[in-house]
Amino acid sequence: MKTPKEVLQIWVNALNTRDAEAAAALYHNDATNIQVAADSPVYGRQAIYQDFVQFFQAFPDNYTHIENLFEDGEWAIIEWSGGGTFLGEFAGIPPSGKSFTLRGCGFFQIIEEKIRFQRGYWDKATWFEQLGIPLK
Repeated sequence: MKTPKEVLQIWVNALNTRDAEAAAALYHNDATNIQVAADSPVYGRQAIYQDFVQFFQAFPDNYTHIENLFEDGEWAIIEWSGGGTFLGEFAGIPPSGKSFTLRGCGFFQIIEEKIRFQRGYWDKATWFEQLGIPLK
């Protein structure tokens, strides 16, 4: 049986290979993903899959590096750094061709080798400024 830490290592690999199907397969069917800087939570594996597809199309060279990875019971916590280039439409916004680097962290509740709950923290203002997207 995979530990929560091992599941997150697989998750990061799926992100770095831009494999939306593999990344989404790591979630429970009724998982919740809350990105605090985003407008609203995402509910369910299918919606999470669609978010990955859209993100990978918009940032086809995206990458995520594990800075720190911790585990406590059914929880795994990751500090990450990452980046990419805005080359495809994202949330209805046309690409700018600009690159970004960003740091953040995420908390994952992992039950039976699947992500049940995720909460992520990153700085939307820093990200949008680098991409040339105005904050509303």
